[in-house]
Amino acid sequence: MKKQFFLLLLVIVVIFSCNSAPKFSDVMGKEWKLIKVAVNDREILFDRDTLANEDAGNIFTFNFDGQNFSGTGAPNRYSGQYTLGANQAISMSAIISTKMAPLRQPEKLRENDYFDYMQNVYKWDLVDNNLELYSKTEDGAEVKLVFLL
Repeated sequence: MKKQFFLLLLVIVVIFSCNSAPKFSDVMGKEWKLIKVAVNDREILFDRDTLANEDAGNIFTFNFDGQNFSGTGAPNRYSGQYTLGANQAISMSAIISTKMAPLRQPEKLRENDYFDYMQNVYKWDLVDNNLELYSKTEDGAEVKLVFLL
């Protein structure tokens, strides 16, 4: 009887821990680095070790701080404000950025496209310790941006 009770208790704990939503406080105050952009069936992957070796390890970064977000594109710094909603909904303001000319487009991701995706983010999630931001293109295609610490 004790064994059955223990197994039932273990199943209940596992179910509740799997269904718990991530906390926004777990993503705040950390510098996240872009590792993947998925638009429909097309993926752009970023090898952070290679970028660091090419002295480009600080591109396409992101962080939340208070009610603001900021980061680095390629090469411009950017910032804006966000508002949280229910069920991991989020609304991002228009991005303000510096205006330096890019010298390269890593993995062929244009900085302007990245900024468009970021200011159209509508949902966030924390999956396997990676920050996932969900956005849409101008024509309504789904975009998922995946960041690691």
